[in-house]
Amino acid sequence: MIEKKINYTDLINVVLVAVIQRGQQEQEVNEYLEELEFLAETAGAVTIKKFIQKLDHPDSRTFVGKGKLQEIKDFTLQKKTDIVIFDDELTGSQISNIEKELNIAVIDRSDLILDIFASRAQTAQAKVQVELAQYQYILPRLKGMWKHLERQGAGIGSRGPGETEIETDRRIVKDKISLLRKRLEAIDKQSFTQRKDRGEFIRVALVGYTNVGKSTIMNLLSKSDVFAENKLFATLDTTTRKVVLGHTPFLLSDTVGFIRKLPHHLIESFKSTLDEVREADVLLHVVDISHPKYEEQIAVVNKTLQELKSFDKPLITVFNKMDQYEKNTFDQWLPEEVKEQLLYELKERWKAQTNGNCVFISATEKTNIKELRQIVLNQVRNLYQQKYPYKAEFFY
Repeated sequence: MIEKKINYTDLINVVLVAVIQRGQQEQEVNEYLEELEFLAETAGAVTIKKFIQKLDHPDSRTFVGKGKLQEIKDFTLQKKTDIVIFDDELTGSQISNIEKELNIAVIDRSDLILDIFASRAQTAQAKVQVELAQYQYILPRLKGMWKHLERQGAGIGSRGPGETEIETDRRIVKDKISLLRKRLEAIDKQSFTQRKDRGEFIRVALVGYTNVGKSTIMNLLSKSDVFAENKLFATLDTTTRKVVLGHTPFLLSDTVGFIRKLPHHLIESFKSTLDEVREADVLLHVVDISHPKYEEQIAVVNKTLQELKSFDKPLITVFNKMDQYEKNTFDQWLPEEVKEQLLYELKERWKAQTNGNCVFISATEKTNIKELRQIVLNQVRNLYQQKYPYKAEFFY
């Protein structure tokens, strides 16, 4: 089940579909579609068309109206299209109805994210977490998803006496979910024991929206070789390294990135991975300041931290990609003194909002990394004084 359901290397051209529902702004939906396009790109697909429709509420049969569905069909008949991706979750019957009308593979945002996670999972824990989320996603959609399941290669057992195929499938999926939960519990216990055995070290966790540069910063601070690339969810598995700055040791963990509209089952499945966040003594909230909606991304991360009951921890905001921010923001003919003044005002605004607990860097250009190290070191030493004062004197 962990294998990707759709072979994106063969399915290149994709069409994206979104609905502007009552209470939503068109700009907001366009931003969601941009993120969906990046998700599709991460999966190896190319977006050739986006469709948006305004509806008070989604159509119960096909999510979009009859006219819009015909418009999508006309386009897919004219231009080679391999898959249609909807930005919101679809029911099993909606998927079945749309596929029947378009005669093309149809998935939704959650399915796409699950496929990406399935392709990125490396450790046993991540693989079980993703597989559990996949089956939880499928269970309420079994009706009308027979062909969809066949495409996933899910093993369907023989029917029991008097049972229909759908009842058999539902029982098989429920049994699989139960088995995966037990397996995950065993892995979680092992992970908990490993975390307990780490000794009396201050723990620092990197958190942030996906694709903000956490893994690159992890590599800079720990001098390790953690996988990093310019794609969403480059890191799924939590990586922990022992770091020593100025003779002061601490544990540094990289965690899975957050994203808007992340499937609920995925959050549930990855709660154990996010234990690194819950058990951390200090958080480094990495922000891609070059992203046009970076403040909204900050809000998404803060909300997730609140849900994890970790928002009250000491937190350092690391504004990354300052080099790209300057390229995006400043005209090359802008006088240097004006540019410096604007940067000063930006930094002062965020220093005021974070009580001075922030730093502005470029991880790829290695700009201001010395200041980042010093800020982290000061925070870690302060925490040693509070938690383990008998050890703190040895770390200076």
